[in-house]
Amino acid sequence: MQITRIQPAGLVVSPAFSHVAVVPPGATTIYVGGQNGVGVDGAVVSTDVAEQARRALDNARIALEAAGATLGDVIQWSVLIAGDADIGAAYGAIAPQLAGPGAPPLVTAARVVGLGVPGALIEISAVAATLP
Repeated sequence: MQITRIQPAGLVVSPAFSHVAVVPPGATTIYVGGQNGVGVDGAVVSTDVAEQARRALDNARIALEAAGATLGDVIQWSVLIAGDADIGAAYGAIAPQLAGPGAPPLVTAARVVGLGVPGALIEISAVAATLP
């Protein structure tokens, strides 16, 4: 039993993301809500989008570990970037950790007007699956 990530013929092939993931019956699905670049106190850690991205990803990792999963178990990442924050700097700070082992996960990214946490420049959420 395994989780299969697919890059179908006829779609762009990217080392950064897959297009389809198939999770077999019996797997545990884990949903991680939007994580911002905030510390334990809820305060934004920096005005730098790369630093916020690293912290948001670390917060997602902590949430995954609480559910018995790792970054490598992520099936799909969703990344929201606020306003005109530098998306290249944000991705540059976290891209190697998003990839995981084997075929890359699915990735959805969007630029939004703003986020719920004042001063937040990035929000990362995830769907992961673990096998029995």
